[in-house]
Amino acid sequence: MATEIKAPVFPESVADGTIATWHKQAGESVARDEVICDIETDKVVLEVVAPADGVISKIIKNEGDTVLSAEIIAEFEAGTAGATASTAEKVEESVEKTEAGAAPVVEKASTAAQVQDQSPAVRKALTEQGVDAKDVQGTGRGGRITKEDVANHQTKPAVTPLSQSVGERVEKRVPMTRLRKRVAERLLDATQSTAMLTTFNEVNMKPIMELRKQFKDRFEKRHGARLGFMSFFIKAATEALKRYPAVNASIDGDDIVYHGFYDVGVAVSSDRGLVVPVLRNTDQMSYAEIEGGIGDYAAKAREGKLSLEEMTGGTFTITNGGTFGSLLSTPILNPPQTAILGMHKIQDRPMAVNGQVEILPMMYLALSYDHRLIDGKEAVGFLVTIKELLEEPASLLLDL
Repeated sequence: MATEIKAPVFPESVADGTIATWHKQAGESVARDEVICDIETDKVVLEVVAPADGVISKIIKNEGDTVLSAEIIAEFEAGTAGATASTAEKVEESVEKTEAGAAPVVEKASTAAQVQDQSPAVRKALTEQGVDAKDVQGTGRGGRITKEDVANHQTKPAVTPLSQSVGERVEKRVPMTRLRKRVAERLLDATQSTAMLTTFNEVNMKPIMELRKQFKDRFEKRHGARLGFMSFFIKAATEALKRYPAVNASIDGDDIVYHGFYDVGVAVSSDRGLVVPVLRNTDQMSYAEIEGGIGDYAAKAREGKLSLEEMTGGTFTITNGGTFGSLLSTPILNPPQTAILGMHKIQDRPMAVNGQVEILPMMYLALSYDHRLIDGKEAVGFLVTIKELLEEPASLLLDL
């Protein structure tokens, strides 16, 4: 008897989702708790798993289709693994009967499968890459083309046809992911609904770099986490937030909400777009806990495993464009937060120190803030506090 497979129950903040990938096709055997489908929302990717050992008997929602909370997306038959032949196997059997002797059976099956039995994921990949199915060698069951086959085909050196004109301009149109669309909407809303202003300063990174160089090996050996710069910035920002509560506040209608806790979001770039997982209660976290938390979030972001809870809330955000070589930028607010700190590339520059010119590793800092709530004096004071704490890390470590 067929069992209905439903989409997960979405949180109230998520209206619907999109079928991103079917990892299994109709007729394929699955094991209990094996991931069979990914559903992409505007915040996270949710996994749908098999309820038991069995076979996917019918796919109702194809890749690219919109699904609602708890909507039926497929049908499943438990305990019938191997009982249903796949479409590719049927194609192979048909080709073998009608074209016996013309060519090896596998080659005929591959050709038929390439044309007639592409999965939605493969069809999407072929369309996005502009590849003809007939040009791809299928390695899947029955000679079917897999997404890996399409990707591998794209990595092979391209042979330019003689008829192709030199300098041909090529365009590729692909749909924007739900996450990237949501990020775009939020950033556009931030620029239109806030009085956003950015103030800049610079920090001498030499003291922290020397401290890190001295203790990074012992730190990693003791805590199992790499000592980076981000933990120093999060600790400095947290201390500055204590001294300037308005920077840690948010606007709710006509009310100002002052938060009595410090939840710092760390912007992380992923293949799907920008995500901002949140470190909770950073005033109570050690440097090792911060570095470990950031490392875990980065790994989850790459794998698309971040949960809604991990990206919900946050009273302040830090983004590091320096990772990609940015020397200076103006970060955009992450509503309803009222401020965001931008880190940048560390660059050696000649600086005047006690009347002498020294080459120092300098970093530009940028603080974007909502001028409706935060005055320029507070914003500048907040940024200067971070600068001073970073340039004298002993005061940061000793809570001075």
